[in-house]
Amino acid sequence: MREATSDRQPASSTVRLGLRENWPQFALLVLINAFVGGMVGIERTVVPLIGSEEFGIASMTLVVSFIVSFGVVKAFANLVSGQLADLWGRKRVLVLGWLVGLPVPFMIIWAPSWEWVIAANALLGINQGLAWSMTVIMKVDLVGPKSRGLAVGLNEFAGYLAVGMTAFLTGYLASQYGLRPAPIYLGIGYAILGAALSILLVRDTRDHVRLEASSYTQKAAPISFREVFALTSFKDRNLFAASQAGLVNNLNDGMSWGIFPLFFASFGLGVERIGILKAIYPATWGILQIATGPLSDRWGRKGLIVAGMWVQAAGLFLTAATRQFEWWLLGSLLLGLGTAMVYPSLIAAVSDASHPTWRARSLSVYRFWRDLGYAIGALSAGLIADFFGLSYAIASIAALTFLSGLVVALVMREPDLSRTPTEPHPSSRRAT
Repeated sequence: MREATSDRQPASSTVRLGLRENWPQFALLVLINAFVGGMVGIERTVVPLIGSEEFGIASMTLVVSFIVSFGVVKAFANLVSGQLADLWGRKRVLVLGWLVGLPVPFMIIWAPSWEWVIAANALLGINQGLAWSMTVIMKVDLVGPKSRGLAVGLNEFAGYLAVGMTAFLTGYLASQYGLRPAPIYLGIGYAILGAALSILLVRDTRDHVRLEASSYTQKAAPISFREVFALTSFKDRNLFAASQAGLVNNLNDGMSWGIFPLFFASFGLGVERIGILKAIYPATWGILQIATGPLSDRWGRKGLIVAGMWVQAAGLFLTAATRQFEWWLLGSLLLGLGTAMVYPSLIAAVSDASHPTWRARSLSVYRFWRDLGYAIGALSAGLIADFFGLSYAIASIAALTFLSGLVVALVMREPDLSRTPTEPHPSSRRAT
């Protein structure tokens, strides 16, 4: 595999794996990912309401079209991010993601039509696909194999806590000053700070990958992107189980992003209280990953993934079946708890099953399937809502989430993380 030669760190003798050894860069990447998450948070509460109230869109399918554009573009940005990271270096891809994201808040503020919002979300999808992917990959590179769950947990904690806090702040600002432009000003600050820190302070991590790969007792044969795609998508049972669970996890997140504000508003809930509900879910998701990430290192990935999918399903069923703020609040808490159990465990499980020399590409394929769920969830929920109502849309996605957890329970095998590193993928290990 050809690798770029620029942006390399000093000689390998100066490179160490571990959180303690790399904490300044790790902490910087945590902060940067908070800004990445904040970019999504500016849309969680107000953008669906902009579509229905400012542009007068009545169709649920059309209202959630901005999530479809976001999800499809982010999925394909994820797909190429790992390949670009191996060719260009992690830092360059991170910076590119931020440069693409800079126009997004301005386009939403100035949008004269819904098409502008859709276009802004396409750019946001590229920003998230490149920038968030790189913060995850770089943290996994830095810490080595023994602390992947912790690394991913801290990364996702920062990102989704920022999503939740921003969703709450935008809901409050919208209740005081209107849906635009005041709530979106936060996004301008996030974009400028994220880009500046990435350009000026981040260092590449490919030498950490080389160091980890050198510890493997069995050298990895060269592997093409097509082979990595097939392994991650369906050939390897653990990678297949993780990919389908990731897709369904973000499928229900895409549904909640587009449908929940409209569902709550249909019962007369004000935008400030909608903002609270939209904040509780990602904030719970973000904060608890500080615990669930390290727990996946101790307890294993599979149990947390299965239980987390089923807890999410319970939260969605509760939301669909009730009509009071207190029950919706509990449903949001359950959805956040379940997602916190699943999210870092899935990324760590993919990292466990991937050789360091192609881990970035495997993670990019996993994130492709996972974030394609945004588009599938928003579109399918919008269609179900148009034909059968919002409650049916939420309940249908809840049932699918439960079934996805069942697939993980039946297919995934818990890896032995205490073994000596070796090539993780015998060709005989199949999903089917």
